[in-house]
Amino acid sequence: MSSNNAALVPTEGSGNKLQRIVKNTLLFLFKAIIAIGTLVGASLLLSKLGKIHGKDLPEEYFSNGYPTILKLLDSEIFMGFVFFVTVAILIYTVYLFWQLHEVAVHKAAEMSSAHTQIVFALSLCGLFIDKTWWVLAIIIAFARWDVLAAEMSNIIRNGRKPAKSTEE
Repeated sequence: MSSNNAALVPTEGSGNKLQRIVKNTLLFLFKAIIAIGTLVGASLLLSKLGKIHGKDLPEEYFSNGYPTILKLLDSEIFMGFVFFVTVAILIYTVYLFWQLHEVAVHKAAEMSSAHTQIVFALSLCGLFIDKTWWVLAIIIAFARWDVLAAEMSNIIRNGRKPAKSTEE
């Protein structure tokens, strides 16, 4: 086999790479179809919950005739879509606030801190009682206790030694 023909023959690694690309593309398409199907299905289901009133407004009601967007706004399916998007945004916002609230717990768990349980308890107290507890949980979670302990030991050790006075 010549060197020109060897360059045209695919290697074992390129076949695996092609299979991965095809697999990832198909997985992405499947997820996109599921997401779009969920969006359309939820919009259709939520459109059944509402009724658009005022579809029979006369043209004289508007200063320049019927607005072009009126047909879209008179559609129950579009209003179902708007309702779905609004609810999704509200749920996502609540999720983000919860993630922000739990940042101290995640940091303590990430550091494998011995204070994870107290940080969790203080976070819950901050949620239901007073935000001061949440701030205390943040301080405990993000503090470097090894450095603080070493510095406190140095302060105590230096305080126990008698100060040398400089007499002239």
